[in-house]
Amino acid sequence: MICKEIISKLEQLCPPQFAQSWDNVGLLTGDCHKDIKTVYIGLDATDKIIEFALEKKADLLITHHPLLFQPLKRLVRHDFVARLLIELIKNDVCYYAMHTNFDVCIMGDIAARKLHLQSPAILETTYEEEGIKEGFGRVGQLPKVMTLSECADYVKDCFGLEHVKVFGELDKVIRTAAILPGSGKSMINAAIKEGADVFITGDTGHHDGIDANLQGMAVIDAGHYGMEQIFIPYMADFMQKQYKDMKVYTEPQQNPFFIL
Repeated sequence: MICKEIISKLEQLCPPQFAQSWDNVGLLTGDCHKDIKTVYIGLDATDKIIEFALEKKADLLITHHPLLFQPLKRLVRHDFVARLLIELIKNDVCYYAMHTNFDVCIMGDIAARKLHLQSPAILETTYEEEGIKEGFGRVGQLPKVMTLSECADYVKDCFGLEHVKVFGELDKVIRTAAILPGSGKSMINAAIKEGADVFITGDTGHHDGIDANLQGMAVIDAGHYGMEQIFIPYMADFMQKQYKDMKVYTEPQQNPFFIL
């Protein structure tokens, strides 16, 4: 399958116009006319992920977070971003990123389904035109009333996590949940405005959690990787259904840090 034909399918799934203006999505390295037989899917284009992709002789690497965010003035190996790009180019690997366009079009819905949220609605609208409305996160009713402690265990079970960080009284009654995989501290006020009893997200700082509590909302920090890892199996399933003869490999599930 030719790379540009795969890109067409990916951009039907998550149109680039849904990405935020500061983002950098799409084909970041490679030849759009290259024949693609093997795909590797990961969350970030790290040294290890690129190494895995090369071991599998991948023709195309797809990640959620773009390796290339800021313009580069030079490609030299002592710059870590340039070094990784050089490895991809040297080995003729096409590299495609789908970040906030995936967040807006798909990530919120997957997360809401995993939590079995009832009547989920968009947490923060980022795109509205000609009857099409999309945005970050979802908010809805949990399948049953539970305490914050029970909700934390429920989140761990739903996303296969060993631990979460909780801000709030553990016996607080939780009915309505807002969820935003990734870094959601900038949308705490949106979750409060929507009447969420708890906001489930990642990268919540000390003061962010305390401030949310002071305004009556608990926070469960499931980690940036903790929830966004759902990108990997979703995209693997999508690619395998679209291209039956293509080899599709995925990043092993592992947090990029250790808690000791």
